[in-house]
Formats: sequence, C-alpha cells, structure tokens
Amino acid sequence: MIEPLTTLTPHAHEPELFTDAAEAVAHLEKLYAEATDFLLDKFNETLESGRAAARFRAFYPELRISVTSHLKADNRLSFGHVALPGTYAATITRPDLFRNYLTQQIRHLIRNHGVPVQVGLSSTPMPVHFAVAAHPSVSVPQEGVLDFSLRDVFDVPDLANMNDDIVNGTAGHNPDGSGHLAPFTAQRVDYSLARLSHYTATAAEHFQNHVLFTNYQFYVDEFESVARQMLADPTSGYTAFVAPGNAEITTAGGTIPGLAKLPQMPAYHLKRDDGNGITLVNIGVGPSNAKTATDHIAVLRPHAWLMVGHCAGLRNSQSLGDFVLAHAYLREDHVLDDDLPVWVPIPALAEIQIALQEAVAEVTKLEGYELKRIMRTGTVATIDNRNWELRDQSGPVHRLSQSRAVALDMESATIAANGFRFRVPYGTLLCVSDKPLHGELKLPGMATEFYKTQVASHLLIGIRAMEKLREMPLERIHSRKLRSFEETAFL
Repeated sequence: MIEPLTTLTPHAHEPELFTDAAEAVAHLEKLYAEATDFLLDKFNETLESGRAAARFRAFYPELRISVTSHLKADNRLSFGHVALPGTYAATITRPDLFRNYLTQQIRHLIRNHGVPVQVGLSSTPMPVHFAVAAHPSVSVPQEGVLDFSLRDVFDVPDLANMNDDIVNGTAGHNPDGSGHLAPFTAQRVDYSLARLSHYTATAAEHFQNHVLFTNYQFYVDEFESVARQMLADPTSGYTAFVAPGNAEITTAGGTIPGLAKLPQMPAYHLKRDDGNGITLVNIGVGPSNAKTATDHIAVLRPHAWLMVGHCAGLRNSQSLGDFVLAHAYLREDHVLDDDLPVWVPIPALAEIQIALQEAVAEVTKLEGYELKRIMRTGTVATIDNRNWELRDQSGPVHRLSQSRAVALDMESATIAANGFRFRVPYGTLLCVSDKPLHGELKLPGMATEFYKTQVASHLLIGIRAMEKLREMPLERIHSRKLRSFEETAFL
C-alpha cells in the first residue's frame, strides 16, 4: 500500500477585521502573494528533484461581511450592499489586478452597512496551474510527463468551483451557509484570465473598462490609426496602445511588431492610466466566438461593451453603409439557451441607446429627422447559420417579418444576452454590408468608397459613445435594470 503524502501549507493567518477598504485589499494581496509564492517554490523544487516529497496546498484569500440589521442601504445604488441580514463571502484572486475594483466595492459595503469586512483564508484550494500563470517562464507539464501524478502533489482546477451558477441565479449558499458576495468565484476568474490570454494574445492587465466588439478586420486597422492620433494628442488622456503579443507603444510613431500568427480573437487596447480606456476585440464571425469572448471578459467587470460590426439589412429602404441601432433582439443563436432561456427579455438600456445616438449625430453631423436617412432603430436578429439565405425563404423571412427585424447578424444578440446575464451594460450599433433579400449580396467589389467611409465613421461613433459612457457616474451606467431579486453586493 502506498502511504499518503504529508500535506504542507503556508503559514495560517487568523482572519482580520478592517474598516478601511484600501487596508483590506492590501491584506488580500499579502495573503494571495504568500499562497502563490509557496506553490511556485514547491512546484519548482518538485520539478527539479523529480519526486514528490509531500503534498503541497495553499488556499485562496477570502472576503467576508456579516450584517445583522434590516436597515436598508441607499437603494438608488444597484450595488455595494446586501439585501438581507446574514454572512456573505467571496474567494478572491489576483487582488493586484483588481485592486481598484475591490477597493471601490469594499468601500461601498463598509459605508452602506457600517460594519467591518473580514479578510482571511478560504477553504478553497488554489490550483497550481493558476498560481504559476503569472510567470510565463514556468509551465505546468501535462499529466503523464512526470514520474508522478501532478494531482497527487498539487491541487488542480476543479469544475465544481468554476461554474456560472452565481450569475445564472442557480447557486445555493456556500457550504458553510454564507451567501455570495461576488458574481464569480476565484477559480472561475482565474480560468477566464488564462483563457483571455490564450484567445486574445494579450494579458488581462491591458483590458480597459470599455470594450468594443467587431467582426471585421477593417475596424482593427482603423482602431490602430485612431489610437496613434490619440497618442499624438497630449490632451486626449490616452497613454498607450497595446496589440496582440502585448506589444505596447506610447508614442504615435511607435513600432508594433507583427505576430507570425494572430490568435483566434485578437484584442487591442487604447489605454488610460485609470483603466477607463477602450479595448477592441475582433471576435470574428459567429455566436460561439461572441459567447466565448464575453464569458471571459465578464470577469474583468467592464463598465460597458458594445457590438460595432457588419449586418445584413432587411429593409429595401436601407442602403449599404447605413447604421442600425438595436433596441430589441431576436435570439436564434442558441448558444446561451441553457444559461439564459429565450423567454427572458433582453431590454435596451436607455443610457447606452442615448450615448450611441448622440455619438452618431456628432460624427455624421446629422440630427433629428435627417438622422433617419442613415440610421434605423429596431430589432436585430442573430442567427447561427451564416448561409441562412440559401434555405427555403418562407420560414426565415416570415419570422423576420413578424419580429419587425431591420437587420440580421451572428453576434449582437449573443453579446447583449451575455451582457444581461453578467450584469454588464451592453448595446449594438451595426453597419449594413449587404441586403440579401433584395439582391445585394456580400460579394467582391460591393464595398464602395461611400461604404468604406461609413465603416470608418462607424468606429469613431463607437469610440465616442464609449467616451460619453465614461463620463457618466458609475451608479448611472450600472443601473438597477440588470439586477435580479437576490443580487451579489459586488458589481
């Protein structure tokens, strides 16, 4: 019989109470660093020796708050307070990355409830894969490469701690009876941080609070051009531009080395020192990519994400290059049906709609009734079949007509639905690239100079809309419309 290995852990800390948010976050950072340093050291020692001398385990830090009063907090806010008396807890990862977010959320909790928060160690083991993720020079060997099983010596990712039960509203209480303080567990966040690096070829540190999604390379080229213009303007507030491979420039003439192979969903970041810049992600075509990107970016808790891509215009009155501002979504993408049933409405958000419409007016110099010449507001249908027009037209066209849809694409409803699910404010402004029901198919040579000009304007509209949203108070953009009956205190 093989004797079980002795389990070694870092020094155990007694939980501490804090009435200062910054001090609480600093302690979270200390506990997290001790845990990751311990696992990294033991991992390197084990690889060098080629044998397992013991089992090594470290735990995620944890944040808790206990509320005993039924007194209501400021209910104008959609976040920063718990609904009922009780104890609420959240495991925390990468407190250095989320320092501003955590400080902000903890400060609201302390102020709204008048009680301290508790910082200590959780009972959730930290997988060694996530502990070494911040060290690119260190890689975790696949199972079978070593002379011993890695999972016999270290904890590995556990799907039981990496699901979306909290945001989907299906999670019960924590095993100790406490409620959920944050929308994601630490392991779920770590998993997405790793996936983001893989899919976008940029580190999570570069992502900004305002995210644009597109499905066309032209927007990427235009975004880099705009970024260089912004870096040339010392009053713009933007300080750097980051491309895939974490290539960063801080001047308009900076050189960005190209990657030999772009990732599946390359991301580009026009940065501000406060993190309130703009990230553009080229998700390509299809609802699966749209879901994958938003599933992982959601853990960064952005303040808004918008889809600015191409669509098929469904009305004969539309022209190539016209804009469509979505105020409703017909969901036939199917990728979120298990997480968010199709009977759940995805409402338009007034703050987003107004910012987009004002941005269109500013960039095009058209207002009021004249704006209707180039922009339609209506239902956008999202499907999962790129060649839908090759099927029998009686079914799809009849449904599109009944829904009053004015445009069709493969990503917008997915992005909006996941925004609704993850409580991230969302919106859609599309550009008509073809009219398949009216004989204008997306074929070579269809892109006229007018169309190209409109697409360039389209990106500027998206950027300007994000700048308008950035100017809004946080409590206005993160409104109560996206919150359910029982919500986490954290955004």
